[in-house]
Amino acid sequence: MTETFYDVMRRQGITRRSFLKFCSLTAAAMGLSPIYAGKIAHAMENKPRIPVLWLHGLECTCCSESFIRSAHPLAKDVILSMISLDYDDTIMAAAGHEAEAIIDETIEKHKGEYILACEGNPGLEQEHTGGMSCIIAGKPYTEQLRHAAKNAKAIISWGSCASWGCVQAAAPNPTGATPIHKVSDIGNAPIIKVPGCPPIAEVMTAVITYILTFERLPSLDRQGRPKMFYSQRIHDKCYRRPHFDAGQFVEKWDDDAARKGYCLYKMGCKGPTTYNACSTIRWNGGLSFPIQAGHPCIGCSEDGFWDKGGFYNRLSSIHQFGIESNADEVGIAAATVVGGAVAAHAAVSALKRTQQKGDQE
Repeated sequence: MTETFYDVMRRQGITRRSFLKFCSLTAAAMGLSPIYAGKIAHAMENKPRIPVLWLHGLECTCCSESFIRSAHPLAKDVILSMISLDYDDTIMAAAGHEAEAIIDETIEKHKGEYILACEGNPGLEQEHTGGMSCIIAGKPYTEQLRHAAKNAKAIISWGSCASWGCVQAAAPNPTGATPIHKVSDIGNAPIIKVPGCPPIAEVMTAVITYILTFERLPSLDRQGRPKMFYSQRIHDKCYRRPHFDAGQFVEKWDDDAARKGYCLYKMGCKGPTTYNACSTIRWNGGLSFPIQAGHPCIGCSEDGFWDKGGFYNRLSSIHQFGIESNADEVGIAAATVVGGAVAAHAAVSALKRTQQKGDQE
């Protein structure tokens, strides 16, 4: 029988108290109330670890680098024990034929129960040109992907490479780099997209934890992303948002406004059009995120962000309360709205006084 997550932790000398603390922090990371900490603990104590095949295509391995740096107090030591990571050619000790045999063994033993985690995407152009790039054990990545996907319980597309194509799919895309959900003949397993370059570590671990705890996939938006992390724009929870609404912007790098922490919209920040949890969960154990470090968001978790224009080009035609297409007019517009509201209030008050006076006469 496959070990449970708790079995592995006990074997590693983790105390019960530390285990419960981990469950509480995991619930908080997923945006759940404290009562769910008990459900997470119960799941990890009783349910077997989820078998996972982690495949690598065209990518830079930044998703793996992010994943293993999850900042929960215990996650950095035991998160890889929470799942039964049967295959990952980047970090596994096995090599050669023995390593590759694990894929078929997992598929046969856990058919319909394992998770296929995909980091990177396949270059489909080589199917037409006879190219032999991205070869694993003598087989193109596309062949390995299709073989493992057909019997998977679910597929997780880690990062923007697997979710959207990322830089590999940028024009003119000579390799035919294609996101996982657009690859034909991979079966009908549901696909969870966790975009970002890379995704936030705690987002990655929370997706796995959710599946383990509730034995179902997290609720997804219309693009296939977990709603609990991709339902709001970075702009909505950015601590610089009040400066945006007040029309206070950084005009050039290292000016006085930059030192005061004003909004980076004019420097090309893509926060108003980027859906991610960077401004709430942040990075490196909640320490910071790019905007806090003084650099605008480049929208790395959005589809086609490499081809949508320069990273430092200002967005335009963004329509929402407090946001004008011309950032220079934001302050004026806000003042006008406030002034108009004051005038309207005064007019209504005067009308009421006149009516009251007439009634008295």
